[in-house]
Amino acid sequence: MKTRTLLLLSVGTALAILIAGGVLLFQLSSEQDAVEPTRLGEAVTVGDVEITVVGASEGTGDFVVEVEIGGVDDLDGLDDFRLITGDRQLAPIAARAEGRCAEITVEPQQCAIAFDTSAASTSSRVLVMRRGDQQRNWNLGG
Repeated sequence: MKTRTLLLLSVGTALAILIAGGVLLFQLSSEQDAVEPTRLGEAVTVGDVEITVVGASEGTGDFVVEVEIGGVDDLDGLDDFRLITGDRQLAPIAARAEGRCAEITVEPQQCAIAFDTSAASTSSRVLVMRRGDQQRNWNLGG
């Protein structure tokens, strides 16, 4: 290839990178701000689920969140929850136990969602529920 051809290709590539960077910058500038934390006791709707986080407690190796939840029949609805610690993202404990949420039902129910925090090395606790394109956060400790 001739030097002139290589120079034109490099200028074209640089221009394409510049345009792509401008498009990305525009997309980032129009994004919404971070999700504001929800207060305990505040009833909110996340997607098709109505949820109120009533309280939370730290046990020996686990973290239990008391909720009132309902609005839709969903056997796998608890998979929408995560507990974020400073160093981990934890899924709810799936094993059934008395008082523990097993599924989401149309009729509101009061139950607990438990997380195994035995391997978490920080005290930060943020409950996140994502359903569809909606998300809610609750600061529960730390």
